[in-house]
Amino acid sequence: MADDLSQLTLEELWQLFPIFLVEHNPAWRRRYEAMAGELAGLLAGFKVARISHIGSTAVDGIMAKDIVDILVELPRNASMEAAAGVLGRAGFIVMSAEGERISLNRGYMPDGFADEVFHVHLRYVGDNDGLYFRDYLREHPEVAREYEALKLGLWKRYEHNRDAYTEAKGDFIRAVTAEAKRAFAGRYCR
Repeated sequence: MADDLSQLTLEELWQLFPIFLVEHNPAWRRRYEAMAGELAGLLAGFKVARISHIGSTAVDGIMAKDIVDILVELPRNASMEAAAGVLGRAGFIVMSAEGERISLNRGYMPDGFADEVFHVHLRYVGDNDGLYFRDYLREHPEVAREYEALKLGLWKRYEHNRDAYTEAKGDFIRAVTAEAKRAFAGRYCR
């Protein structure tokens, strides 16, 4: 296996890092809390507005990928690229950088996933749809179960195609997020 993951094709990466779902794990909350503390320290100079646990690991009782997603909201006057650079020097790898969004990961190793895997989503304050989606699922367990069923149905079909898996969940996530924004209007304004 290549020592540098950047040398692998997308297909090779998908084989090495397949989609997999596991039962809810109470350790995810502790992992988030520890990583949030580390991120707060690393990004102290950026006056981070909020660090939040998002994604399915933040919703009790539903299956999820064993990857803790964390949203880091930066003030508009902060350099997102500089923040990503700080995280890069701390071992995070940029997964994507589009417009005013940068996503990084830690725990992707040349021989597969580490014991603890994180996705960190750098966003500017207010770009926080993940909070609305998370809280709607938390407050509506029947919708959380629908989301879990959707993911279970997509898992094996897209096990080695992360982009297709994510895209196939898109309509559901957008619809629930829109409903959450109506239900929780202004909840996350800063």
